Amino acid sequence: MLDSLIKGIRCLFSNKLRASLTILGIAVGVMSIVIVTTIGEIGRTQINSELTGMGMDSLVVSASVNGITVLDKDDLDTIKSIDSVENAMPLMNMITSSTVREKSSACMVWGVNEDADNVIDLQVLHGRLINKGDIASGSKVCVIDETVALSGYKRSNIVGKKISVVLNGKAEEFEVVGVVKNGVNLLQNMLGDIIPDFVYIPYSVMQDIYSKNSFDQITVKLNSAESSEKTASYIKRLISAEDKADTVSVENLLKQKERMNSIMNIASAALAAIAGISLIVSGISIMTVMLVSVNERTREIGIKKSIGAKNKTIMAEFLIESVMITFIGGILGFLAGAAISVISCLAIGIKPVLNIPMCIAVLIFSIITGAVFGVYPAYKAASMKPVDALRYE
Repeated sequence: MLDSLIKGIRCLFSNKLRASLTILGIAVGVMSIVIVTTIGEIGRTQINSELTGMGMDSLVVSASVNGITVLDKDDLDTIKSIDSVENAMPLMNMITSSTVREKSSACMVWGVNEDADNVIDLQVLHGRLINKGDIASGSKVCVIDETVALSGYKRSNIVGKKISVVLNGKAEEFEVVGVVKNGVNLLQNMLGDIIPDFVYIPYSVMQDIYSKNSFDQITVKLNSAESSEKTASYIKRLISAEDKADTVSVENLLKQKERMNSIMNIASAALAAIAGISLIVSGISIMTVMLVSVNERTREIGIKKSIGAKNKTIMAEFLIESVMITFIGGILGFLAGAAISVISCLAIGIKPVLNIPMCIAVLIFSIITGAVFGVYPAYKAASMKPVDALRYE
C-alpha cells in the first residue's frame, strides 16, 4: 500500500501543469464553500447578538382583566423569586417621536427600572443609566441612543442636555443623564428608519403621564434557555391565580430566536450546496484528467501487469493519485477561504467566525469527490489486458 502511495504521488506531478490546474479547480470550489458558510455563520452570530441585545433571549409576560393591564410590583417580585429566573424588569413602551435641537425623529420610548442593563444589552458611553432614585422620585430623566445624540448635536456626549418626547399627546421635556450604545446598532444600520431610535425613561414617570398603576409587560431573563417552556407555563399559572386575570400571555422569545436560527441555518446550508456544485464540476474534470492519464500510461500499465502487478495495485495507484489531487486542492481551498474570510472580517471590524465543522465536512466531501470520480479511470486501468496494453501506441 505504501508503494502504491509513493507511486501515486510521483505520477501526480509527472505533468505539473495539468495537475496544478486540476488542483486549482478543486481549491476554488472548496474556497467558495468556505467563504459562503463563513458569511452565513458571521451573519447568524451577529444577528443573534443583536437579538440578545434587544432582549430576545427572554420571556415577556402580559396580563389583563377586561382589557386593562394588571401587572404590578407584587407580580414583579413574585416572578423574581422563581429559581429559574435570573432577573426581571417592568416594561412600558410607546412608539412616538422625540425632538433634539428642533430635529424630530421617530423613537421608541421604554419605561424601565434600574435592572434594564441586566435584561437589555446597554453599553454606557457617557453618564449613567436609570437608577432607583429616579424611579422613586419620578424624575424626568432619560437615557438615549448614541444615534439620537449624533442626529441633534453631531457628538455623542450630550449628558445634561434636554430632549422633548411626545407622550400621551403632549411634549414632555427630559434631561439626558446617559448615552448608550444599545444591542441593535447593526440592525438599525441595515434597516435604517424601520427600527426607531430608543429612549429610556423611568417607568414610574411613564405611569404618571398615562395615569397607570400597572406595567404593560414584565420582561424575564432566565438562568438557562433549557427551562424556558417550563418556566413560561409556571409563570402563566402563577399570574392567572394571583391577579385573577382573564388574559395572561407569556411570549417565549427564546423559541422565536431558535426558529430564526433554524431558518438561517437552512439558508446557509442551501447556499453552501449551491457553491458545492463547483466541486461536482471539478470532480468531472478530475475524471477527464485521470482518463487522459490512463491513456498516456497504457504501455506502463501493460509492463507492470506483465511482470506481476495485481489489478488492485494498479487501481490503488490511480485512486491515490485522484484523491491526492482533491486533498491538496481541498487544503489549499480551505486555507485560502479562511484567510480571505478572516482578512475581510478584520477589515470591516467584525469578529471572524469560522464554521469549523462545516469546513471539515467540505474538505472530507472534496476528498470523497476525488475518490468517486477516480473510480472509473482506476477500474479502466486495472482491467486492461497486458497484451493489449503493450501493443498500444
